[in-house]
Amino acid sequence: MKKSLLLTTAVLTMAYFTSCGGGKKAENASAEEPTVKEVTLSGNTYPEDADGWITIFDGETFKGWRGYNRPDAPGAWTIEDNSIKINGSGAGEAGASNGGDLIFDTKFKNFELELEWKVAKGSNSGIFYLAQEIEGQPIYISAPEYQVLDNVNHPDARMGKNNNRQSASLYDMIPAVPQNTKPFGEWNKAKILCYKGTIVHYQNDEPVVEYHLWTPQWQEMLDNSKFSKDKWPVAYDLLLNCGGENKEGYIGLQDHGDDVWFRNIKVKILD
Repeated sequence: MKKSLLLTTAVLTMAYFTSCGGGKKAENASAEEPTVKEVTLSGNTYPEDADGWITIFDGETFKGWRGYNRPDAPGAWTIEDNSIKINGSGAGEAGASNGGDLIFDTKFKNFELELEWKVAKGSNSGIFYLAQEIEGQPIYISAPEYQVLDNVNHPDARMGKNNNRQSASLYDMIPAVPQNTKPFGEWNKAKILCYKGTIVHYQNDEPVVEYHLWTPQWQEMLDNSKFSKDKWPVAYDLLLNCGGENKEGYIGLQDHGDDVWFRNIKVKILD
């Protein structure tokens, strides 16, 4: 009898702990499932993952995107295979009647931006940040540019100084080092970190450019670029204080008259 009671107690105890353990495992499994919430930017909602990344292109529509200094997306921009594509006009920078640069209709201050891009043979484009809308002026008059380029086949790769017009460079100011771009037709990963004036460009998961806005270093770079006060005083003044009074601005994609694709566009807002 005593032996039977002990055996029964052991069986019940084992069942209890097994049940509790199973319950905890189920709870943990549920807790580990990725959670996605929605955030609102300029009246539109976008999914935000558990790490704070907000997907700002849904792969199907131009929701939240519009032309620079216009309310709609220019006709030269289309959506193809879950990518935003600028269809080359061959007419140079924003040269086609249905062309023009594309911006996301929210200003960002401290943030990380990630996306993928690829170019057709000999194509040129760029990613702008902290951009302002200046009536009658191009977007690059107020915004630093992360260069997007076919380094092998576009002549701009051999212009400027020390390769500072090749892909992922701060255009016409700082070359991307190492230069680890992939050939035309292949996807590259871009990332831009902007935090309280510190800017870092990444290309294919490597940091390739770092600089600091609103500093003597930044002014010196402008003085030695195509945007110098002597060459382009309007651009110089805007870029010297880029981001404007609130030190914030738009993200933009450039129409340079060539075929270029962008996808998996997401942003993380930093405190």
